[in-house]
Amino acid sequence: MSSPRGPAPSPARPTRQHARTAASAAGGLALAGAATVAWSMLVEPRAFALRRVDLAVLDHGSWPIRILHLSDLHIVPGQRRKIEWVSALADLRPDLVINTGDTLSHLKAVPTALAAFGALLDLPGAFVFGNNDFYAPVPKSPHNYFTPKNRVPRRGPGLPWQDLRAGMAERGWIDLNNVRTTIDLRGQRVALAGVNDPYTRRDHYELIEGPADSDAVLRLGVTHTPEPRILDRFALDGYDLILAGHTHGGQVRIPGIGAVVTNCELDRSRARGVSRWGSHTMLNVSAGLGTSPYMPVRLCCRPEATLLTLRARPA
Repeated sequence: MSSPRGPAPSPARPTRQHARTAASAAGGLALAGAATVAWSMLVEPRAFALRRVDLAVLDHGSWPIRILHLSDLHIVPGQRRKIEWVSALADLRPDLVINTGDTLSHLKAVPTALAAFGALLDLPGAFVFGNNDFYAPVPKSPHNYFTPKNRVPRRGPGLPWQDLRAGMAERGWIDLNNVRTTIDLRGQRVALAGVNDPYTRRDHYELIEGPADSDAVLRLGVTHTPEPRILDRFALDGYDLILAGHTHGGQVRIPGIGAVVTNCELDRSRARGVSRWGSHTMLNVSAGLGTSPYMPVRLCCRPEATLLTLRARPA
């Protein structure tokens, strides 16, 4: 005969030690979350970085050209640290400065922006505008970054973009908004072409359309928003390199995943840095130096300027 079974064991009850462990874990998670929020709002948005990139995009036999790519300052009065950091970039003595827009974020920011550029305005330079050069940022829900960009975005109060343009142009920087031109950089011919802000539908590529200058050692396209429809046309016309901004590099990047959004039709894998566009053209998207004052957050995506050293392609 089988032995009779004893009484069924009672279910384990949580002990005080288990409760303390769970509370400790919850507290640790809360502390880590608070630290992450504090870092992303108070530290990383001010941790400016200079990204250095070498690219072989020049015609064979050319000597190097150094381009400082600035974008998305989103400057407001009183940002002393940003002013000092950007103006110190003049010590790099680049051959050319390119500003891909969204310099402003405040009605009274033009003097602050020009102070930030400082001695950079004494160097050869060119610029296009972004949406926040025309209109101030507005508060919006983060979910809007995930909605289709098939309409003109909500606009804030108008900004003094004409004053910004005058301040840069009077110092010699070239207005590339729907313009193409050529310049001489230390005896080398460089072709430049740019479009006005695609995000607010101000781009008119038809005004610059046509094969890029074949006699130039570098054919450079410039746009604020890296919309694929614009990038495709630059590539088709034979531009070697396109510079863009707008994405803020995603602004929040998740380790192992990267940018969550780009705020345009560009795929997330190209939200920051260099990638190839088509068979011939290279694209550099700057993570930019600022944020909207209504979304002052950066995580795993430091604000940046880029110093590109362009070299000749191998023979």
